[in-house]
Amino acid sequence: MNRSAIIIGGGIGGLFTGAFLSKNGIRVTVLEKNTIIGGGLQCFRRKGKIYETGMHVMGGFEEGGNLFKICRYLGILDKLKIHHIDSRCSDELRYVKTGEVYRIPSGKEAFIEKMTEYFPHEAEGIRRYVETLFSLTREFPLYYLKEEPEGIAVHSDKFIWSADKLISHYISDKKLSEILAYLNPLYGGVKGHTPAYIHALINVLYINGASRFIDGSLQLAEALKEVIEYHGGKVRPNCEVRNIQVVNKNVDFVETTEGERFSADLYVSSIHPVEMLGMVPKDTFLKGFISRLNEIPDSCSAFSLFIDLKPDAFRYIDHTCYYIEDYGSMWEQDKFDENDWPKGFMYMTPPDSNQGEYASRLLVHCIMSFDHVREWTATSVGDRGESYNVWKQNCVDRILDKLENMYPGLRDMIENVYSASPLTIRDYYHTRNGAIFGYRKDCKNLILSQLPVYTKVHNLFLTGQNINLHGICGVPLTAIITSEAILGTNTIVNQINNAQGN
Repeated sequence: MNRSAIIIGGGIGGLFTGAFLSKNGIRVTVLEKNTIIGGGLQCFRRKGKIYETGMHVMGGFEEGGNLFKICRYLGILDKLKIHHIDSRCSDELRYVKTGEVYRIPSGKEAFIEKMTEYFPHEAEGIRRYVETLFSLTREFPLYYLKEEPEGIAVHSDKFIWSADKLISHYISDKKLSEILAYLNPLYGGVKGHTPAYIHALINVLYINGASRFIDGSLQLAEALKEVIEYHGGKVRPNCEVRNIQVVNKNVDFVETTEGERFSADLYVSSIHPVEMLGMVPKDTFLKGFISRLNEIPDSCSAFSLFIDLKPDAFRYIDHTCYYIEDYGSMWEQDKFDENDWPKGFMYMTPPDSNQGEYASRLLVHCIMSFDHVREWTATSVGDRGESYNVWKQNCVDRILDKLENMYPGLRDMIENVYSASPLTIRDYYHTRNGAIFGYRKDCKNLILSQLPVYTKVHNLFLTGQNINLHGICGVPLTAIITSEAILGTNTIVNQINNAQGN
């Protein structure tokens, strides 16, 4: 306990970074502005039921997976209630207009075999495509919790192709090309811009196996909090930082909205970088850096339904479902058209303890651009006005109409419906424009969105989904990078691998 650290933001990045540092003898204090910690792990309760706001499907928790190893190293794996989705069908794609249904298994060879069964004329291309996905992930050693080589990383040309270019390089069938991009809602894929390596990292993660939290994702946040507190640290909700005092290129203290001051040797910002800029003195960073942080485009946002089902009404589905109106819209799901929105969405039934034949909840997740709620930007939760309420209800009805076409009588199975728009995400996650995947990575200007964990302020570091990688896998890996910037290169990676041997 020779050194101390203040972490601003108790989301996934802040909590994982705090857990890694705490386990290595640094006294950590996490300051979170919300009542509930966890960021994307947050859940809310309505009428006794738990609803996840972010982490609905996970990869990396299969035995030997990167999150499996990380959580075992932290001593929390056995505390998590995780359900592994049936490997015979982890995802189901339904094209409504044509009536075609594709059931996607997990496992590399099973995936190749099933896609070849659907598209036998593309057999060679499918195998080469999948092999390339796995090859691209090996260019990112941390993904496999391997030591980072010294010097500047050198990548293959395909690593920074656009995702759609990578697919079309191996696949000529238009239908198959679109199907292979079905995980777009998990990373906000943009045609011609999303890098192939992002596509590869996400797809390989879920090809290797998909899982769900039983009884909600908040349990991971609580488990990470316990790690921090066990090692002498603190996690403080309802503690919003408003000021980061910088003197001679070092943070001296942080101050909360309540006037409390916290000092430490080290400081880690896990909040949106632009939000962090508003807390430091104006001359802290160069104008070029400030402009860059403001210019990086945001990823898309989302519109979600949280459906409370009546008992014994809707059968539990042990895989994730993708509703797709027709071919041709996979790369344009964020486009809002009053006439035919939504063109596609993801839906699933989260599992409960002792899950039986019927589901208690149904979650629907639609990609949406923030532009569609921009007229209500200045409003706050619970006070957005009647026009917003009408618009929001219209979105709810459109989604339910499409679901009911697949499940006749669905509305009679529903007890209550709760909904969230990009504004809800902005206000609860505190992300600019309600971006659910942080800054958007762009293969045409990759350097723009690649932010280092170091800053020009000597004792201030960055972590979170806007730095490096996003998601349930990417954010913990970024937390390792941040922690190793403090503790030493490969410190955490070696500890994780040594823990598996023990």
